[in-house]
Amino acid sequence: STLFPYTTLFRSPYRPTEVVPTVLNMLVVGLVAARLGFVVQWLPQYLGDPWSIVRIGDGGLSVRAGVIAALAFGYWQARKTKPLRRPLTLAVIAGLASWAFLGGALTLMQQSTLKLPTSELTTLDGATTNLSVISGKPMVVNLWATWCPPCRREMPVLANAQALRDDVTFALVNQGESEQVVRDYLRSENLQLRNVLLDMFSSVAQEAGSRGLPTTLFFDAEGRLVDIHMGELSEASLTRKLQRFSPAQAMSSNLYGDRKSVV
Repeated sequence: STLFPYTTLFRSPYRPTEVVPTVLNMLVVGLVAARLGFVVQWLPQYLGDPWSIVRIGDGGLSVRAGVIAALAFGYWQARKTKPLRRPLTLAVIAGLASWAFLGGALTLMQQSTLKLPTSELTTLDGATTNLSVISGKPMVVNLWATWCPPCRREMPVLANAQALRDDVTFALVNQGESEQVVRDYLRSENLQLRNVLLDMFSSVAQEAGSRGLPTTLFFDAEGRLVDIHMGELSEASLTRKLQRFSPAQAMSSNLYGDRKSVV
């Protein structure tokens, strides 16, 4: 058949099912390397709370370190097994292309649809307000509750960031709890925070499409969403995210550089 030369050209003795374990191993190696790379990069911040190293929910991953490690592992495997080279190369190209496309599409969708929430909120003094009242600077909007353990763990991180970053507005929007519950929590933890707001009906979470706590939204000075984080923030991950608001400032040193007290 005239098709025979072309079909044999793309035929590989390595079955697709045999490529899967190598790809999965590449993913594991990449994730471990990405976490280790991020921890090394922000080691001073993690040393302040060593347990935060294993709380990967902070999103602390070095994409560059992860991709390099995964590709290096795949190259090493392909060198040992020649029939693996072509299918593995195709799998890697397809995976990277899909990741880049889906990640870019999701980012564009979030940034184009979500603006600074306009829901009516209440201050701890009982006044009615909304986020636009305190806008004008880059803004970090944290959705939290006192019953949420990750929220409680990240609150000192947010408090110190608020004390150190006058160029960024921090709004701590409690979801569904009363003024007394919030005051009691802040008093028991000896936290002094500005812009603690009450959202009794979780309206901001609904506007943001949040399905869990904590959720942290990052807006630029024009009220455009530039980043979103689902889950707990560590000092290191928050420091990295705040860099976008002040590229010239050496935030990589650490948020606690002066260990300024907020209590």
